[in-house]
Amino acid sequence: MEKIGVVSSDKMTNTVVVRVDRVVKHPVYRKYVRKRKKFMAHDETGARIGDKVRIVETRPLSARKRWRVVEIIQKAEL
Repeated sequence: MEKIGVVSSDKMTNTVVVRVDRVVKHPVYRKYVRKRKKFMAHDETGARIGDKVRIVETRPLSARKRWRVVEIIQKAEL
């Protein structure tokens, strides 16, 4: 499984926090609602805050890390 998200934190060594946004339809009210979730991902590509990245699921790397950054899709504009 893979997800695309935006790096929201890069303050850890070899780890980034990736925020993944998705839109779901509410089952009762039929309104589209934006859901967000944060994933801790192993990063050896040097992603920075604001970069759009692709992450894939992998074996557990630590207590909270189960994702790995595969590529940086788009660099953040400074």
